[in-house]
Amino acid sequence: MKKLSFLVLLSLFIFSCSEDNLSLENVEQKQLVSLEDIQEAVEKELSQGKVFYWEDGDDHFVWSAGMHSDSVFSIGYTIGPSFNPETDMPSVDINNDNWIKAKQRVVELILQKEAITRQNPSLTLEDILPFGEVEFFPQLVVQLTNPELISELRKSSYVRFVEPLGFSLEDQFAQKRSDSGCNGSPNYSINSSDYTTISPTTKRPWNFANHSIQTAWANSTGDNIRICIIDTGASDNQDNLGSQFTSGSSGGRTIQKYSTHVSGSWWWASLDSPNDPCGHGTSMAGFAAAPRGTDGNAVGVAYKADLMTIRAVKDVIISSSSERNGVRDALYLSGARSDVKIISMSIGTPFFSSTVADGVYYAYGQGKLMVAAAGTSLSWLSWYPVIFPANMAQTTAVTGLKDGSGNVKCTTCHSGPEVDFTIIMERASDDSRASISLASSTNQPKYTGGSSCATATVAGIAALVWAENPEASRTAVLQALKDASEFYPGRDDDFGWGKINAAIAVSSI
Repeated sequence: MKKLSFLVLLSLFIFSCSEDNLSLENVEQKQLVSLEDIQEAVEKELSQGKVFYWEDGDDHFVWSAGMHSDSVFSIGYTIGPSFNPETDMPSVDINNDNWIKAKQRVVELILQKEAITRQNPSLTLEDILPFGEVEFFPQLVVQLTNPELISELRKSSYVRFVEPLGFSLEDQFAQKRSDSGCNGSPNYSINSSDYTTISPTTKRPWNFANHSIQTAWANSTGDNIRICIIDTGASDNQDNLGSQFTSGSSGGRTIQKYSTHVSGSWWWASLDSPNDPCGHGTSMAGFAAAPRGTDGNAVGVAYKADLMTIRAVKDVIISSSSERNGVRDALYLSGARSDVKIISMSIGTPFFSSTVADGVYYAYGQGKLMVAAAGTSLSWLSWYPVIFPANMAQTTAVTGLKDGSGNVKCTTCHSGPEVDFTIIMERASDDSRASISLASSTNQPKYTGGSSCATATVAGIAALVWAENPEASRTAVLQALKDASEFYPGRDDDFGWGKINAAIAVSSI
């Protein structure tokens, strides 16, 4: 593909964003870095087992990536070099005078440059905010066009990061990416050896035995611990996450459903419902906390735990501007809740996102245990490393294994030094036979695998442990999980502490 000229791109850009009355005729005719060159640079990092960081690209590279996507950039502002987002994010008050002044310095610079580019001397901040103001974090999410502005922002002492919010390699493979991880259909041919029927009338997944989960139930079922699932939502048509959530042996608990994902932008922007059109979030909620009910569906690990589901993404890849905003806001929503102990994220991306990372820093500072998927490959990204946010020090990374002897990762699972724990969730003899969980509707479960399944399962085990000692700290719960893992106190280069024995973990807290 030939390199796009800036003029050609802007003609398309003006047409697609005509609601903003952009007038860009006098913009410098500066050629973009091609998509092929951007892809090559990103894949070079990924092939070395590294997640890609935008800070490693030069100014022109970052600007070009933004212009190849939706021209929306995320800008993190700061009050000075003494501010450390990893430790200080939970105490930030963006309505404090110092933060207001820092934001205003950045806004003035943006408006000065963009007013020239757009030939609009009366340009205001509201004119370039496609999603409105960022409510809780020191960030600006703005539509930018001026390449020199990117350079000046990245040099400013008031700016922490500048990233093209909507760029993703996945979008360059849209036909392969579409609805990634989405399949809510039940399986009507589940092998009878892949579950055991237990009281009152529910299916215990086959892999629970590999982690002594049923033995752990003699002491803990997750009572009074709330798990938050940040994913694609919870299906309105799955009554085990609705009217039957407290059925059978799962009485006396609650489920709450929220959404932070916005569809559209500008005046077309609207907050989506908490309903799950994908099916992935429904299955993850099922693994963690589906009821031990009477309808023959699959039971979850912590079947007495309270549940909170947040629709933050449209599928498992955190790639669009609205998805990165959605995950950030979901982390604030769940992080601010004192009753939420565990946050499970079976979602991710090969791009480090400072927008999302601010949310991770915030929730971590609030004492939350964040469990994240190491990565489940699609056909075109099978060699990717442990993905973001699982690669962060603040998250607990999980991947999936095949059953049988040794440690063999599941067919599509990622492994690497960032992995902390593993869960057996795939038959070595048949990779289509994974663990079972809730489908989007009906009382017939479905096979669902990958590191997504493993992550939600660990979230459920953590709830069993925490329920045994509700006053325990995150550090104590993690230590109990380590103590009950196969390699501890050693650590494997690809599988971390290894497989967890839930019964030992519960007894050790």
